[in-house]
Amino acid sequence: MMLQDVSRAPAEQGRFQVHRDRSTMTQLAVLAAAAIAAFWMFPNDLSFLARVICLAIFVMSLDLVLGFCGIATLGHAALYGIGGYAAGILAVSGGIAQPFVLLACGMIAGAVAGALSGVIIARHRILTQIVVSIALVQLTAAAANKASWLTGGSDGLSGISPGPVFGAEFDIYGRTAYWLAVAILLVVFVLLRRLVRSPFGLLCQAIESDPVRVEAMGAKVRPTLIAMYAISGAVAGLAGALAAITAGVVALDSVSFERSAEALVMLILGGTGTLMGGVLGTVLFQIAEHILSALNPFHWLTSMGVLLVVVILTLPGGIQSIGAQFVQWIKHARWGARRDV
Repeated sequence: MMLQDVSRAPAEQGRFQVHRDRSTMTQLAVLAAAAIAAFWMFPNDLSFLARVICLAIFVMSLDLVLGFCGIATLGHAALYGIGGYAAGILAVSGGIAQPFVLLACGMIAGAVAGALSGVIIARHRILTQIVVSIALVQLTAAAANKASWLTGGSDGLSGISPGPVFGAEFDIYGRTAYWLAVAILLVVFVLLRRLVRSPFGLLCQAIESDPVRVEAMGAKVRPTLIAMYAISGAVAGLAGALAAITAGVVALDSVSFERSAEALVMLILGGTGTLMGGVLGTVLFQIAEHILSALNPFHWLTSMGVLLVVVILTLPGGIQSIGAQFVQWIKHARWGARRDV
């Protein structure tokens, strides 16, 4: 019996791997189809959609540390803003216009900032992590405001003029910016899905579940968390640089505490620990903000709060769990019908 179970293990593992690959490809196809549909349905709002995609990538970077590592942070916007400022300064002061060079600069700056802040944040747990992360983002915002000669201060860093992408110029309609953002979103999504399902990603999830047991087994908890925080910083820096390129400006609110809090709300709305939840939560939050703020500019946050409470009470796993709950409901309905028969 034991030998039969051992012989079945590789086959079952192979089927599980195929299922995971199919799940990734299905989600990737859904994202691509949604991007194509949005392009044709909202041709006059491509700049807004590009901004939503940048924020979705940023929220996925937050999901890496919060959903898969259990690191509580309210200062992740510091990494996002640093990436944006790095790309913007290189474009304005350095005269670099190649978009992919600017994106790489933002990634490197975000990774370095993530590694440095991860060294500090990974030393603590829960409440202390939140306080330290808030302090870091506030210090980053203050430094960006003080260095107005370099960052533009409260006026923002403007004058970012990226060059063409494979011959396609950035136009006022936002077509090139939109498709560049879509392409980067799809690539980042696939890479992060592979990352969280790798042995390194599984180790991070084990640390999130029980760090004491993982450390007792001989694994290095703190270096692993720092490494994931650096990777998350690279993704957040990429999102910030992409936002700077597509918008042509880096505002001071990109390193604000409010941006960090909004990202956390988007992630909770979508569902933590799934990556896709970050994308869905960002889309839902941005669309709701866009509509509610137009209907009631002074009290739209109240409506947003009601939406958040409703989602948390009815869908504890976020809106990404709707499909799974629907499947469970179908299974229970079928089982009930069979029992009645």
